[in-house]
Amino acid sequence: MFRFLEEKFVPVAARVGSQRHLVAIRDGFITIMPLTIVGSLAVLVNNLPIPFYQNALDSIWKHETWTQWGGNIWGATFGILSLLLAFSIAYNLAKSYDKDGLSAGVIGLSSYMTFGTFGEGGLTGLTTGTGGIFIAIIVALISTEIFCRLSGNSKLLIKMPDGVPPAVSKSFAALLPAIITIGILALVRTIISAGFGIPDIVGTFYSTIQEPFMGLTNTWVAALLLAFIPAFLWTLGVHGANIIEPFMQSINLPAIEANVAAITAGEVAPYIVNKPFFDAFINMGGSGTTIALIIAIFIIARKNKQYSTVGKLSAAPGIFNINEPLLFGLPIVLNPILFIPFILTPMINVTIAFFATKWGFVPAATVAAPWTTPPIINGFLVTQSWRGAALSVVLIVVAVSIYLPFIAMANRIAKQEANKAAQQVSKLEAVNVEKVEMEKVKV
Repeated sequence: MFRFLEEKFVPVAARVGSQRHLVAIRDGFITIMPLTIVGSLAVLVNNLPIPFYQNALDSIWKHETWTQWGGNIWGATFGILSLLLAFSIAYNLAKSYDKDGLSAGVIGLSSYMTFGTFGEGGLTGLTTGTGGIFIAIIVALISTEIFCRLSGNSKLLIKMPDGVPPAVSKSFAALLPAIITIGILALVRTIISAGFGIPDIVGTFYSTIQEPFMGLTNTWVAALLLAFIPAFLWTLGVHGANIIEPFMQSINLPAIEANVAAITAGEVAPYIVNKPFFDAFINMGGSGTTIALIIAIFIIARKNKQYSTVGKLSAAPGIFNINEPLLFGLPIVLNPILFIPFILTPMINVTIAFFATKWGFVPAATVAAPWTTPPIINGFLVTQSWRGAALSVVLIVVAVSIYLPFIAMANRIAKQEANKAAQQVSKLEAVNVEKVEMEKVKV
């Protein structure tokens, strides 16, 4: 089975993972990741449910003042994410074509604005924030494809004299392609608005497509798939997290914003499935909940030299959710024993965490903590509750229980192989002794 998957499936998955448009989307989200973390920390500042903390801040500033400070940070981060994505995705896609990334980014942003403006040329929070993410992605990709093809046409190149600064030359080189690109997309928007009677394209798209799609991904079955796919791909040596990252991010940011809005209004957060949920409860130690694998190795595999050595080396990075030493050191990749718990553990944990959140035992994740935040601490931060930390502990215990029998099995197999190797060495030594004795007899 592994040979079949390695020969037939892995090349396809690798091509998907390196597809330039998916890579541009992934890198575009990674570019703005610091801002999403800053915006989430603003939510933590404004809503941390600790009375002493709230009272202390109230005694220093008026409640409206310090919450407004956090709100201003939110508006400068989550409030403009669609605009930032339109730029960053276009920039990264153009760079993959070895074109002028800065010009492509500016044109991508401008092209998105042709769809985003509404009414008297104004912008809405839905357009600039997470509500326009899907259209921002689509427009950024299309505008950059058009721009990259046009910018390679010598007939559209405006050449400047040699003494002109390079920045000015680049601007004029991109002038005609920019005019055509923005003009085409503006024409498309005009046709949609005038011909189909849809003045607010972003709002209509959000209500008819994006919001229902997010609802479909907010189910237990969807959560199972999102837990299974990266782990399965990793067992074949393919970076599963990178492949699924563009999809995760497209549902992640709108879900976080909707959760925050609901909690601020005193309502129940509607979205369980988002990236902080997976980082805090599923990817503890990395894909496959491998923090539990390290613990299991320390419990029953201390005499297994290979596992013990790799476990010790993996402990420090594992605390910060980096598990490549385990994946390639044990290895887990193409390992007929460890691939089972590596895939099974996140699926069981996502089930427990999903229904614990759905039934109200744990608050929904609303804060995008850095993915390197250690387990348990991450559970507290993303849910702003000790119950999130407690759930992380429970899930680690469950995960360790799943890994233990498979580590025990690996130990037995390692001992059997060691015994076989020792027997072979003994046989070789016996043969060599016999040869020496026969040589003596001959002499």
